Amino acid sequence: MRGIRLSMFMGLGTGLIVVGLIIALDLLAVDLAFVDDGALGAVLLVAGLLLLGLSLLYAPPHRRVMYVQSSRDDRTAR
Repeated sequence: MRGIRLSMFMGLGTGLIVVGLIIALDLLAVDLAFVDDGALGAVLLVAGLLLLGLSLLYAPPHRRVMYVQSSRDDRTAR
């Protein structure tokens, strides 16, 4: 269950990075009277990088290793 939560944080972090870059680079004009667009984009970008970095740091090692299981039949074919 822990791996599912960490992958959700990775997705959320990636989403925040994308939205933060879109707002910070003025690709999408957001006109909020009480918030500066550049500051909002920077905050979202930093939050996304922090979430992504922490989720990669705390990812359990068994999620990063691939196991291969093989079986062998000892019977001889006739």
